[in-house]
Amino acid sequence: MIDHLDHLVLTTTDEAACVAFYVGLLGMQLETFGQGRKALRFGQQKINLHVRGAEFEPNAHLPVPGALDLCFIASEPLDAVIATLTARGARIIEGPVARTGACYPIRSIYLRDPDLNLIEISERADA
Repeated sequence: MIDHLDHLVLTTTDEAACVAFYVGLLGMQLETFGQGRKALRFGQQKINLHVRGAEFEPNAHLPVPGALDLCFIASEPLDAVIATLTARGARIIEGPVARTGACYPIRSIYLRDPDLNLIEISERADA
């Protein structure tokens, strides 16, 4: 019945800091749609942004900044991602470590976005 994820919604306390992290640091593309709504596009998915206290309706029952734990598959080798993030001043809080992905084993690092969501960036681990 379900094929894939189209988008998810991230609730933020600071839209500008959120955009700077996902676009400036992680390389996602900023999209504006509707009446000034913002989204972060990557691959064939996107993250729609809601600003806490000004959420678009309908919304989650309890939208809370910092409650997400997201895993992204990198488009380049994880060592290159680590080098880029480090050069840009990002703080990697764990990794690289072995994990289990949805379709295959992965090698991951972890960092936090400005709202303290846990962000995992991974690559396929060769068996």
